[in-house]
Amino acid sequence: MDSAPQRAGGDTAPGHGVTPSGSHATESGRRPGDRPARPFLKWAGGKRQLLPELRRFYPPRFETYHEPFVGSGAVFFDLVGRRAVRRRRVRLTDVNPDLVGCWRQLRDNREAVIDHLQELAAERVDAPEEHYYGVRERFNGARGGILDDGRAQAERYTATLAAMLIYLNRTGFNGLFRVNSSGLFNVPRGRYRNPRICDEHNLRRASEALSTLAAKVDYAKYDAVLDVAQPGDFVYLDPPYAPLSSTASFTSYTADRFDAGDQQHLQRVVIELAERHCHVVLSNSTAPEIRDLYDGNAEAEGAGVRAHRVAARRAINSKAARRGPIEEYVITNVAPERA
Repeated sequence: MDSAPQRAGGDTAPGHGVTPSGSHATESGRRPGDRPARPFLKWAGGKRQLLPELRRFYPPRFETYHEPFVGSGAVFFDLVGRRAVRRRRVRLTDVNPDLVGCWRQLRDNREAVIDHLQELAAERVDAPEEHYYGVRERFNGARGGILDDGRAQAERYTATLAAMLIYLNRTGFNGLFRVNSSGLFNVPRGRYRNPRICDEHNLRRASEALSTLAAKVDYAKYDAVLDVAQPGDFVYLDPPYAPLSSTASFTSYTADRFDAGDQQHLQRVVIELAERHCHVVLSNSTAPEIRDLYDGNAEAEGAGVRAHRVAARRAINSKAARRGPIEEYVITNVAPERA
């Protein structure tokens, strides 16, 4: 058994990845003229801006891909576009039942999701503000009919709910998903002149990627990855970030919170995955509590885990002028590809 995952890169062995189309493709995994699937949801902390840095830490070969905090799935879709994932070797999980239900419906029932979303987009034209709040009320009412434990709610999600979630995500303030203590979605309307509500082509590409790869999409806590991850697997973890200040925290995308104790437990998961000889990559802020857990931490370094500071751009801020460059951590046991 190899002692540690090898240098990161974008190459894959012949036949290692599959193109979502299942037919003739270029080396990038796409047929000529195709565009790769992109995230179909906006999500707090989404990683599209950080992909150039994260790619330096992709292992050149791996077995199953796991993404326990899937969110918008930016890294998953990036790996699909690079033909780096294999059929029946993808496991995407989250503890947000709406998110999991929406992903599943797009994978399994995409035409119904698209039809409902097109109807919502057409209805919005005459009175965008009234329509938004009307859909939000209907969404909460429909969710109330299936509220249960998270797994059951995700399994009972419908194409109508998925379409409403996408609509609210594309037209709500900053694309946030936030619920109050009663579990009700309470994001206000965003001030967009002409939001792209139904990107039909991308929704189909995303659905095709999920279905062609037979991707598992499950409701599960992040540490459940320890029940299934095997040596040689690639695990990407993107938890709610530790706040840099007392006013910077955004952890309410479910009714639960991700606090310092959770960050400490996550460190144990990262170390165990590394000791199991998985390729593990974690994104997080450079808050002092994260620095203490990984940057120069003897236990983490003993497992081969290193903390790398990278430049990022934060998108979730009420003031555009404050959405500038900031340093974040990429924490991993994969040696970075040289620039």
